[in-house]
Formats: sequence, structure tokens, C-alpha cells
Amino acid sequence: MALIFSLIFFISAVSSAAANGGNGFSVEMIHRDFPKSPLFNASETHYHRIADALRRSISREMVSLTDTGKAPIYSSGGAYAVKISLGTPPFSIVAIADTGSDIIWTQCKPCPNCYQQIDPMFDPSKSSTYMTVPCSSPTCSFAGRGSSCSSKSVCEYSISYGDGSHSNGDIAADTLTMDSTSGRPVAFPRIAIGCGHDNAGSFDSKVSGIVGLGHGSASLIQQMGPATGGKFSYCLAPIGNSHDSTYLNFGSNAIVSGSGAVSTPIYTSEGDFETFYVLKIEAMSVGSNKFDFTSSLPFGTNGNIIIDSGTTLTFLPSDTYTSFSKAISEGMDLKPTTSPIQDLEYCFMTTTDNYKVPPVTVHFEGADVYLKRENLFVRVDNNVVCLAFMDSNGVGLQIYGNIAQTNFLVGYDIKKSTVSFKPANCAGS
Repeated sequence: MALIFSLIFFISAVSSAAANGGNGFSVEMIHRDFPKSPLFNASETHYHRIADALRRSISREMVSLTDTGKAPIYSSGGAYAVKISLGTPPFSIVAIADTGSDIIWTQCKPCPNCYQQIDPMFDPSKSSTYMTVPCSSPTCSFAGRGSSCSSKSVCEYSISYGDGSHSNGDIAADTLTMDSTSGRPVAFPRIAIGCGHDNAGSFDSKVSGIVGLGHGSASLIQQMGPATGGKFSYCLAPIGNSHDSTYLNFGSNAIVSGSGAVSTPIYTSEGDFETFYVLKIEAMSVGSNKFDFTSSLPFGTNGNIIIDSGTTLTFLPSDTYTSFSKAISEGMDLKPTTSPIQDLEYCFMTTTDNYKVPPVTVHFEGADVYLKRENLFVRVDNNVVCLAFMDSNGVGLQIYGNIAQTNFLVGYDIKKSTVSFKPANCAGS
């Protein structure tokens, strides 16, 4: 579940090398609409891309998590595209990366029922390090509730997404390689992956599958744990700086500390909801007005909001949203107007980006995060900006989206179960 209106990080992976657990490494991270992006569409306008991203964000949030056996993400919407390599010799693939799901899967030959894919498909028979996982192996548990056993005793997975897309295939282990900014490729052997032989739905023909970056045991982050110490971080440049690349950091490179850094606990769950990074917001302030954050989620934890770098907007509980958005609106000197994008309620007329906004604080448990203009509003037209927050309407989830995270170094420490925020100039990082 998953950067700014579908930001992607672009990881170029080549030949393998050993990962050193004592070191950190960083990889380039690029907006999905930057021309270098594998998903860049030159025929679309800037505001068409924004509108599409916001619609994906809304669709993603509306997926119900009460449907057991379904991954609660919007299959190829506001997530990330990653370019990695699988196998020996390394075979390059582009996949959607999602912080709201866990299984790493790619389309594999033979593929009797696959969606159309532009790039060549991964052929496991050509990899000397590829091994299917037997049903008796503990790794078979990575398949989750959708696991089954083939007639040849090979562990199989079956995953469905909220929009009806699906992937079915074998659970296997192979080497995954990424290129780091140091120029030294980093290889992770025996990474559990899904080799999909039956994949269909609204997947982009430019991508091969999905890389799960969630909190569950099957995710890439968890599987890299010993090498990275369970640490990763990112820094998201504001909308309008889409030509600026930044970095996704792992291990010692991912530590967020120093002046201005604050940390809040991650609340974990089990079963269907272990994927999510759940935080707790105690209140939100606009100027001197403080509004309690009243929400309960079906996770069996004290947390009340998911932090998700793959969702554009932030979704608040109804009572909090009503009070918060009204206070923001009353603190604006701009003329209200209607949005060209459906469902965005609070919009204002301005052709400049140098407009004033009231002071806003998000009171996480143990951490006050001060939001700026770029965290509150998104430009949807040449002369219109809209509040980048929505009512979750009691049917979806509360989600802390990526606009609210821009110009912060956001660090995840899985071992300490914390997320840290530090103000930063991400476009210049």
C-alpha cells in the first residue's frame, strides 16, 4: 500500500555482489512521471497525470479490508515501479513496488494466462540459482492464506487485489540484485518470490509484477533484514519537482537522527493485517485549534492510521476531517472555488505557489510533525489548488499519504518498531 502522486523509485540492477550487513547503501528514486521512469507517458499533460494519480489514490483507499484473502491495494495505481534483477545471470525486470503488500512476484515462462507485457518475461529455467519451494518448507508460509500445494508438492500462491486483478503461481527462491549509488551492485541470495503463471487484471504492460515492501514476512524489506538491519528511509520531493531525483536508503544509510528528528511507534498486527505500518495520531492542530483524532481500525492494536508512500492523499476519520478542513478553509486568504477533480472538497484560486497557509501540526504519539504548504495542498490546475486530505467516510481506512510526507526524511526501523520524521529539502537531497 505503498511517492508523490505515484512517485516511483527507479532501481537499476545489474550483476550480483554480496550484501554486507555492516554497510548501508542507497538507490536512486525518481518520480514515475519523470522521463527516465519506465512508466512515463509523454502524451499526458502534467495535470492529467495529477488527476490520474488522485483518482488512483481514491480508488486505493476505498478498497475494503474486510474481504479476507484479498490484498488491500489498487493493483497498479499509485505505487512505485522498481527495476531490479532476478536470477543468475541477472535478468532485469520492472515491477510495481508497494508498501501495502508483501509477496514479490513476476510473470514467468511458461505463462498460459498472462496479461500483455512489453519487456521479455523471466524464464526460471535460464537461472542457475532458481529453486521452487516445496510445500514442506517453512518458506511456503510466505504465500499466506492463498497458499496451496501442487501435484508435484510445489508451494503455490494465489493473490487477488481489490480491483479484481490476480496472480497465481509457484513460490520459489532466487537471487535478487540491485545497483547502489556507490556503483557497487548488491545481491540478496535466496529471496522468496512468486513465479506467476496465471496473472490478469489492470496491470500495466510496461511492468512484470509487484515487489512487496510491507511489514509482513514475505516482503523484500523483511527478507533483506539481516543485511540492512531492518532499516530503510526515503525523501519525497514536492509535486512540481518531478525532475529531481532523490534516494531510497537501506541499512546505516537509512538512520534518521539529529536536529529536528522525531520518532513514533509502529503498531503491528497479525494475520490479514500484518502488512501495514500502523501509527497513532492523537490529534491534529490548525493554529491554536486542536482536534482529537477519533478512529478505530480492525487491527487489534492501539494504532489508528496507516502510513503509505503509495497513496497520494491523506484520509481522515469523518469528525476529524470535518473540523480540520473547516479550520484550514477559514485560515486561507484565497477565494474558494470548485475542483476539476471529483471528490476534492476544499479548493482555492491562485496562480502562485507563494500563498499563505495556517500552521498545522500532526500530533503523532511522541512526535509532533509540522506540515507546510506542500504537505497540505496539491495544484490540480493552473489556477486551482486543493486540500490534499479527504474524509474516509467510515468505509475505508485512515491513511497518511505521500503528499503529507513530502520534504521529510522518513525512516523506518523495523527492529525498534519506529517511524521517524525529519524536515528536509528532498528536491535538493
